[in-house]
Amino acid sequence: MNGSLIQLLVLAGIAIFLILKLRSVLGTRDGFEKPPILLDDVRPRVRRDFEVIEGGADRDIIDHVPEGSDAARALQAMKQAEPSFAVTPFLEGARSAYEMILMAYERGDLDSIRPFLADDVEASFAEAIAAREQEGLTVDASFVGMKELVLHDATFNKDSGMAEISVRFVGEQTYVVRNKAGEIVEGNPREIKRQRDIWTFARRMGIDDPNWQLVATGD
Repeated sequence: MNGSLIQLLVLAGIAIFLILKLRSVLGTRDGFEKPPILLDDVRPRVRRDFEVIEGGADRDIIDHVPEGSDAARALQAMKQAEPSFAVTPFLEGARSAYEMILMAYERGDLDSIRPFLADDVEASFAEAIAAREQEGLTVDASFVGMKELVLHDATFNKDSGMAEISVRFVGEQTYVVRNKAGEIVEGNPREIKRQRDIWTFARRMGIDDPNWQLVATGD
């Protein structure tokens, strides 16, 4: 046996020894194995959904009124009195209520909106509709859309639980007033009229009735 062959056998023996040693340390891969853990898998997951941090600003409030304002404190007190209350859904409801009440008033139909009106507002609407009818005037109006809706102010009485929220609306509608003969005395059916209002809605927080009532109108 020459020297080269002996050297080759020695190297082969060393290689076999190293392979056996590595197998005893690392183990073997056989059958189902868990996939390797990637760097992304160990990074903390960032939650995409909104969550209120204890002591942090409530985005549902400060998205609509300045942080620390009287209105913001009133809205926070409303939430404490009624945890299910939220400002954004309220404003969505106010948008629908504005269109419904405004169009019913223009048609002279108080019956359909009476549950949503405070007594003095209902009386004011009824008086205006009666005066219109006495003059033989009719209104033909159609709601086109909402250009602006902003929370204007908010107050809360902790003793009574009564909440009031004022909303500024800028709506668009077609508006025509006709006399007894059907002649147009105001407005134009081909023009869009912009209507500006500040309406105040009120409700006692923490009771079963979820409906807000219109308690004041202005501009």
